[in-house]
Amino acid sequence: MTDGDRVADAGERVLMAGAAACDEAQLLAVCLGDGDRARAEALIAAAGDLRGLERGDAAWRAVLGRRWRRPAARLRAALELGRRLATVPLPLDAPLRDAAAVWAHFRGRLAQLEREVFVVLLVDGRNRIQGEVCVSAGTLTAALVHPREVFAPALRAQAAALVLVHNHPSGDPTPSAEDLALTERLRRAGELLGVRVLDHVVLGQGRYVSLAEDARW
Repeated sequence: MTDGDRVADAGERVLMAGAAACDEAQLLAVCLGDGDRARAEALIAAAGDLRGLERGDAAWRAVLGRRWRRPAARLRAALELGRRLATVPLPLDAPLRDAAAVWAHFRGRLAQLEREVFVVLLVDGRNRIQGEVCVSAGTLTAALVHPREVFAPALRAQAAALVLVHNHPSGDPTPSAEDLALTERLRRAGELLGVRVLDHVVLGQGRYVSLAEDARW
């Protein structure tokens, strides 16, 4: 069977049965562009899981050799499209409803990252979204956040309030002692500056924690 035949067969399975009915190896074989299920299975085994395929290049090089770059780019593009489809945007000037809306907005962008990223949502006096600012992109275990970087964009935009958002690369959104201490520090700074901190939403794999909704103020 030629590569063209394998691609056609794999693509037909996706179209006829539906992508949801295909297993990971079948879907990856289509993304690879050659329809080779055995090669897709070898890649998944070498990476450990699909997240492993996106995180590093060692598995790609081990299985595909020098020809790894193009299929790796195809898969990463497909995964990013999936994340963007899974994201429910928070339109500017729309009221912020709850932490679930914050989770829906950020889950496709932040939850799977390997390092902590700290983002601030700017909110006006009617709880309408005015914008967002990435304050810090940190190490594997901690983002470096200073009140100056958090409140400077809020003061420039004349925001009335903020929502703090960051991810845990471990996948567990349980707030750490450092998260709680930072939240309290920023809340106190906000009281002095006249900018309320409405919530701090911590994102993990498949779930989130809202400090405000959990009454951790």
